[in-house]
Amino acid sequence: MEQFVPKEISWLAFNGRVLQEAADPSVPLIERVRFLGIYSNNQDEFFKVRVADLKRQAMINKDLGKGAEAASLLKQVQNAASEYQKVHNKIYHTVLDELAKNHIYLRDEKEITADQKAWVKSYFKRHVLKHINPVIITEDIDLISFLKDQYTYLLVKMSGEKKANDSYALIEIPSDVVPRFIRMPSNESETTLMFLDNVIRIGLDDIFQGLFDYNSIEAYSIKMNRDAEYDLLGSVDKSILENMSESLKQRLNAMPVRFAYDVDMPKPMVEFMISKLRMSEIDSLMPGNRYHNFKDFLSFPSVGTDEMENPNLHAIPSAAFDLAKTPFEAISKEDVLLYYPYYSFEYFTEFLRQASYDPKVQSIKINIYRVASNSRVIDSLIDAANNGKRVTVVVELKARFDEANNIRWASRLTDAGVKVLFGLPTLKIHSKLCLITRKEGDKTVRYAHIGTGNFNEKTAKIYTDFALFTKHEEITREVESVFEFIEYPYTRPTFRYLLVSPLNARKRIYSMIDREIQFANTGFPAYITLKVNNLVDTGLINKLYEASQAGVKIRAVIRGMCSLRPGIPGLSENITITSIVDRFLEHPRVMIFCNNNDPELYISSADWMTRNLDYRIEVGAPVLDPTLRERITALLRIQCADNQKARIIDADQKNEYVPYKSGDEKVRSQIAIYTYLDQLESSLLVEGIEAKQAKAQKESAKESKDDSKKKESKKSKKD
Repeated sequence: MEQFVPKEISWLAFNGRVLQEAADPSVPLIERVRFLGIYSNNQDEFFKVRVADLKRQAMINKDLGKGAEAASLLKQVQNAASEYQKVHNKIYHTVLDELAKNHIYLRDEKEITADQKAWVKSYFKRHVLKHINPVIITEDIDLISFLKDQYTYLLVKMSGEKKANDSYALIEIPSDVVPRFIRMPSNESETTLMFLDNVIRIGLDDIFQGLFDYNSIEAYSIKMNRDAEYDLLGSVDKSILENMSESLKQRLNAMPVRFAYDVDMPKPMVEFMISKLRMSEIDSLMPGNRYHNFKDFLSFPSVGTDEMENPNLHAIPSAAFDLAKTPFEAISKEDVLLYYPYYSFEYFTEFLRQASYDPKVQSIKINIYRVASNSRVIDSLIDAANNGKRVTVVVELKARFDEANNIRWASRLTDAGVKVLFGLPTLKIHSKLCLITRKEGDKTVRYAHIGTGNFNEKTAKIYTDFALFTKHEEITREVESVFEFIEYPYTRPTFRYLLVSPLNARKRIYSMIDREIQFANTGFPAYITLKVNNLVDTGLINKLYEASQAGVKIRAVIRGMCSLRPGIPGLSENITITSIVDRFLEHPRVMIFCNNNDPELYISSADWMTRNLDYRIEVGAPVLDPTLRERITALLRIQCADNQKARIIDADQKNEYVPYKSGDEKVRSQIAIYTYLDQLESSLLVEGIEAKQAKAQKESAKESKDDSKKKESKKSKKD
């Protein structure tokens, strides 16, 4: 057996776990529908990035006469993806049946009543037709440059009396301006929905009749994914923004890597499109459902009863922040840890908002990787600049699929007078840092945010992430050094506390693993607890194998790709790995090293991937406060005990659930963590309020006593 699982195969296994959620009858029904959307969205990115990369490798190796490993792996990936697509299709039909049992119907154009069809025709003319701009396919048209990979299309064939008179057209489904799911009139006891695709099918004659002569017309859905890579080598006489904008245009014209089509599409139409798209023998051709772009199921409407969706979980209050007058006062008392989405991201946005006009604040520095479309973070940074603060924003223009958004943000910030940095051409900046300097008396005090997730209000509601707020003098000074390194990369700062990629993170992690190996070899306690999104770096995996063979107990929770094969005798028998997929996307990175029962704990922005350690600027920080360290450790213990949503990552990545034995306590870690934190913060809030009240009473009693003394003194003087 090979020591490493190919990361592409492991990634497909992760998306298989997403499909398991769509199939799980214990998941609320509407949420199961939305998991189909998550699966589809993930799969699109997989083909645009990972399959496209494999295709490029296979083509290059063939041209150079090298081995066929990449081509073989590409075929393996395509076959596995096809099998998962079959599972997806089966689950989709099962979910449709479940919806029907609850009187929610997704009808096609053949399943509706005459009255409903008349309503749909009217709806089409009023709301849809104005957004339809067909492209007539001729010999001269280049479909590769026309098709967008984020849309689904209807391939329309208009058949005349003779084959020579046949015409083809493409219609883009305008789901960006019209809902993908149209709610039709129906009786009160049921809800009837129709795909926008089918609404257009009903309106085909309104589009083409009178302009084209045809005896029959038919339409089938298709979808294409492009290679998402692009060339970043730009002209030296152009700005970074200009070069980046030019590079993005390459993506629009990149070659297809996957063509998905309705399985019922006639073979001549399939061959026609394959020819037009110049698909090669190593590209992915995937017959599938009548409908594509299942990512739209992410926004499937809230229909049916409350039980069909996840119950709302109110944001847990942070006692540390709520008991203080300002965030700066809270952080001055102690380090503060937030865990999104259990806590509200508004604690951070309020931290930034107050800093934007606080007269004591002198400067703000922050990394921007992905932000929300309506970003309060950006608004506060602009407000700060307007208030005379020195504001520096590092915008990562190469954040995949957010490049265009970040170009717009960079322009807006620059126009507002903010100092915008674009980092380094060879290194993505993926760290999650914010640094605020404040003049307090005659001292300049730094306040830092070090996190595992983006400064994004939207994703902070669905991604789990840690955020550490600290004014620790040495740590905040090192955060300042990271920003200096980004601006002046020829410097080489040293870091005692922070793990900074690519400067010292790999070396320090190796050193801490080696220390555990040494402890194990000398009979001392030795363990490593790890939580990351992906574990695929072979150097780190080999270190973990070495640690396992020395007797170090390794427990990991890994959401996505895992190239390590656990549980192999003589190699990894001391390594146990699980993966949790539930209502929130697991996103934090945490490392705990036993250190002879004096644990060192780090949170980090970096996954255990080569790109994160060697080709990105990432930052990990030690959690020094023993209370916070124990809190994170407790949260990981809960996750390691999950027997409801955890899957075993074994050597074959079979995605079997962690077994639940009758009589055992059921542990669904995300809900258990919510309960743990809610009880903890409630207790801290009560303690804090009682302490404030006791302090107020003591001060009041002292004032009363002082007043009495003053009165007695006055009386004594009179006497």
